[in-house]
Order: sequence, then C-alpha cells, then structure tokens
Amino acid sequence: MKDILRRHSVLKDEIVDIINKQVKMEAQSSAAYLAMAAWCDKEGYDNCAEFFFKQSDEERKHQLKFFHYLVDMECEAISPAVDQSQHEFDKLRSVFETALEMEIAVTDAIHDIVRLCRKEGDLATEEFLRWFVTEQIEEEYVARRCLELFDVLGEDKIALGMIEERILGVSYDAGEA
Repeated sequence: MKDILRRHSVLKDEIVDIINKQVKMEAQSSAAYLAMAAWCDKEGYDNCAEFFFKQSDEERKHQLKFFHYLVDMECEAISPAVDQSQHEFDKLRSVFETALEMEIAVTDAIHDIVRLCRKEGDLATEEFLRWFVTEQIEEEYVARRCLELFDVLGEDKIALGMIEERILGVSYDAGEA
C-alpha cells in the first residue's frame, strides 16, 4: 500500500504546518503541567500535584493524537523540542490562573486550525478536530471551576486546605455547563 503514490498531498502544507505547531503546543502544555505538579508537590499540595500530573498526561495524549493524525495522513509529523516551563509561582492560585490562560490559548489555537480547514475545504481534518473542540470546552470549564474554589473559599491556610481536599473532585459535568 505504501508504494502507491498519491497524485496530490493528503493535506495542504499550511494545514500540516499548523498541526505541527499544535503538536508543539500540546507538548509545551504537558511540560508546563509537569512543572506545576512539581511546584505543588514541593509546596505540600499533594492533591493539586496529582491533578496537574493527570493534566500533563492528558496533554501528552492530545499531542500524540495530532501527531498520529499527521502520520496517518502520510504527512511529515515533527517531534518538537519544548521551551523551558515556568517552575516558580508566588501562590497556589497563580498556578491555576496560569493553567486557565494556557487552556484558553490552546482553545484559540484549535479554533484557528478549524478556521483554516474551513477556508481550505479540508473536511477530514475539520471532522478530526471536532473532538478537540469539545475537549477544550471541558478543559476550560475545569480550570475555571478550580479558580472558583479560590473565589468561594478564599486563600487563607484553612481555605487552601479545603481547596487541596476538593481539587481532585473538580470535573466537567455536561449537565452543569
């Protein structure tokens, strides 16, 4: 099957390029979440550390989905180098604010890919992205819910303990959205 050549590229170069950029963004997000997990662990926020370790794993899975898509479409998939992640935070709330900002940036990037696919008439890639669009609704929702805990409970030592206890229970419930 591999010896059968296509008469044209499966994906347009612009789409391959933007998906490779998304591969890097997902890898960077995974690394950033690892740094957040390490900071939380160092500061004694064990449940928050676990939360961010899980987020890191999830971002790596997203990276691989994009990477495999390019490979499956017989395009060049580039394994990215990632930049240094922020390792120090002034307080726990800052970690979660950074996570939300990162998720918003990922959502914007995915929407940019969808817009490019529509412009180029790439229905297959647009369909592939449908899962990511839905996933980002969940990712942003969870990040916002985590930040709401700070708004509701405050940031004194007792509140931080309560947040630490509740953080693993924060999840997306489609009925609440």
